[in-house]
Amino acid sequence: MENCLFCKIIAGDIPSTKVYEDDKCLAFRDIAPMAPTHILVIPKAHIGGVDELTADNSAVVAHIFSVIPQIAKEEGLANGYRVVSNVGDDGGQTVRHLHFHILGGKKLSTEMA
Repeated sequence: MENCLFCKIIAGDIPSTKVYEDDKCLAFRDIAPMAPTHILVIPKAHIGGVDELTADNSAVVAHIFSVIPQIAKEEGLANGYRVVSNVGDDGGQTVRHLHFHILGGKKLSTEMA
């Protein structure tokens, strides 16, 4: 997508602090971290959000969820971490490109709202 911030990061037009990359996804540090470790994992193919997943494009989510534990281990998140995906305006999604937040590095609140 032409104006998508994350597509521009994937293309290398906007710099990021990469922590993982393969042919299907990219993981990089969030520029406004909400925990000591805050990493975004995004598919390289543009999908607007969880609400745009279909049988044809959902395999990338399985791949991402196989990569997340590797990233968490490399980041030293042995005591646990949270994985979050916001959907739409009311869900707090600020970039309309499917992404998963890995949050950890401290004891996180059990409150979700």
